[in-house]
Amino acid sequence: MLELNAGNAAPAGDLIKDGSEMTFMQDVIEASKEVPVIVDFWAPWCGPCKTLGPALEEAVTAAKGAVKMVKIDVDQNQGIAGQLQIQSIPTVYAFYEGKPVDAFQGALPGSEIKAFIDKLIGLSGGEADGGLADALEAAEAMLEEGAAVDAAQTFAAILGEDATSAAAYGGLIRANLAMGEIDQAEAMIENASDEIKDTPEFETAKAHLDLTKQAESAGPLAELEAAVTADENDHQARYDLAIAMHAAGDAEGAIDHLLELFRRDREWNDGAAKTQLFTVFDALKAEDPLVLSGRRRLSSMIFA
Repeated sequence: MLELNAGNAAPAGDLIKDGSEMTFMQDVIEASKEVPVIVDFWAPWCGPCKTLGPALEEAVTAAKGAVKMVKIDVDQNQGIAGQLQIQSIPTVYAFYEGKPVDAFQGALPGSEIKAFIDKLIGLSGGEADGGLADALEAAEAMLEEGAAVDAAQTFAAILGEDATSAAAYGGLIRANLAMGEIDQAEAMIENASDEIKDTPEFETAKAHLDLTKQAESAGPLAELEAAVTADENDHQARYDLAIAMHAAGDAEGAIDHLLELFRRDREWNDGAAKTQLFTVFDALKAEDPLVLSGRRRLSSMIFA
């Protein structure tokens, strides 16, 4: 395995710095056009922040210039925190080529922080993980193009090299679902290690499984649309319509109906609309415009 930037480590002061609304464009947006930049949103009163911050700094330093880190005190920079919809801290965003590419909330163990950073390094062409990031990217492309069997084989090969790779484990679950191997996907969900279960990649795979099982019993679109048109307060019909629309590949339509159901009666069926929204969001990429827009619209209703 190659050691990235060996013998040419960037000064710590250049890698990790305190940021502000005034310097955000230069320190984050512009800097991310060269290497990924991790933005740690924290506050002095936040207990988990005191654990996550030093762990992030250690991991960024170990990456020897392959990534940078900017720390933003949300109390002092409420404008940028509001623009990025920061609702709890610690929240970490990763920027690359001027745009957000990944994110997570809460304190993570060191292994997951390393995996998060390795993934970012892979985006920029680094080899901190011996090329596994490139293999992951290739497997994801195969899956997106419909080559589920090839993707499954690649994800399995990555797990052979790194059994702790949550990205490969989650990818293999999704590949199994694409091949119709629902039982195998369920078995992987059940048998995942605790380390992998506590990762965004696992949550994404689990959301895909939940949505796939829901799709098996999705009702006919035309009938459900007619039912909602006939009675806009038929909450069950609207909920079923959202599931059917997602099963048909219309995630945007599903999100719209779930948001409308939440607006009409947020407590219906023990908050089913909100729960289903989070399942749909988890199945999409964090930076997907549908997720960003959907979360923003949901937040505006919650805090209205």
